[in-house]
Amino acid sequence: MEWQQIVGFHHVARLGSFTRAAEATFRTQSALSQQIKALEQELGCLLFERIGKRRIRLTAEGEKLLSFSAETLERYDLFMGSLSELKGIPQGPLRIAAPFTTLYHLCPSVLSAYAQRYPQVQLTVLDRSQKRAIELLRNGEVDFALALESLVPGDLSFVRWKEVETVLIVPLGHPLVAGERITLEEIARYPLILPPKTAEHVNRLGVEERLHKLGVRYHVIMESSNVELSSVYVEMGLGVSFATVLKGLQLPRERRVQFLSLSHYFEGDRLAVIRGKGKALPPYKEALVEMLVRS
Repeated sequence: MEWQQIVGFHHVARLGSFTRAAEATFRTQSALSQQIKALEQELGCLLFERIGKRRIRLTAEGEKLLSFSAETLERYDLFMGSLSELKGIPQGPLRIAAPFTTLYHLCPSVLSAYAQRYPQVQLTVLDRSQKRAIELLRNGEVDFALALESLVPGDLSFVRWKEVETVLIVPLGHPLVAGERITLEEIARYPLILPPKTAEHVNRLGVEERLHKLGVRYHVIMESSNVELSSVYVEMGLGVSFATVLKGLQLPRERRVQFLSLSHYFEGDRLAVIRGKGKALPPYKEALVEMLVRS
């Protein structure tokens, strides 16, 4: 059993696809298929069941090998990290995934300081939706995901980070600003800017569920999953926008909009630094978690 066979098998098993695993390991799909075939011949058993042309499923033997490969790769990662620490030059890969707004508002100073402290670490930052970031973490494609605590599945662990709240973004001087406790009925009188209508955007689903229960008619004039983009169109008077933002977040002074709290409708939440449950990491990776939590 060769090292590259273990790595290749692990990626295929985690991603459930030879195509995606080939992309992740920078190999051709045919080369990866040949590696898995050679590994199956050596072990004398099938590791995957082929279901149709594209789908695969691990066999019982494949499940055993996946457990072995996960433990082996984790121990290798720890060994290499510890070895680099002993040499006094921490180095290795570190990949994180987070939504644009989190990366834009909360991460620049932390990642800049981290890069200066660990110049030999191969840092990769991915702009992804919260659910996609969590999916990448579960597949072993990133080390950390930054997302809402309420979205963290039970098979992952997390460290609490920043408090967030649901707000309504309106132009300066908008009529809703005068109200002490605005209602959804009042909000629905204006065109709405909401995130795309997909399972990834739980904010949209929560807003529409409440509006439907009230029997309120409303018009979605624009779909945007980016707070900064939504704010531009709110400022120009296109509509008002729901958003989940860092508590106390202030947009640039030149942006002529206001945040109105909707805490009487939506419970607060927290951003979290999410990681694999029970997974030990090299010191240089743990350092990033500490720097994020302290920021």
